[in-house]
Amino acid sequence: MKDPLQVFTDYIVANGLKMTPQRMLIVDVFLREDGHLTTEELYEKVKREDPSVGQATVYRTMKLLSESGIAKEVRFGDGVARYEQKYGSKHHDHLICETCGRNIEVLDEHIELLQEELAAKHGFVLTSHRMYLYGECRECRDKKKKKS
Repeated sequence: MKDPLQVFTDYIVANGLKMTPQRMLIVDVFLREDGHLTTEELYEKVKREDPSVGQATVYRTMKLLSESGIAKEVRFGDGVARYEQKYGSKHHDHLICETCGRNIEVLDEHIELLQEELAAKHGFVLTSHRMYLYGECRECRDKKKKKS
């Protein structure tokens, strides 16, 4: 498997674009992060390393990262787009607390198998999917119990 930076570089070259130092920095910062970042959060991290990088450059580079398959946009029902690393990472689903916004990544082979079986039953071949399960985490439920 290619290095994600090489995959992105190949994508940039194939599309007649330039690999600028600003893009390199944005990609480097993104790849160092775990979890889910908004473009604003990424911009703040990049700006700490190079204040000359503009917010629009971060937005455009995230679009390119998504198009190249390095990043994937995720939405957790709060109206905010976040990005996580896609290339080379295992598929996972999300448990999301509707009270505090906590997000837990889960990988369950049984669920994956059930999804494949369901698709096959209806004549589908899955090419991708996203599963977000919403509820309330234990900590938020415990806080409510203490207040009442």
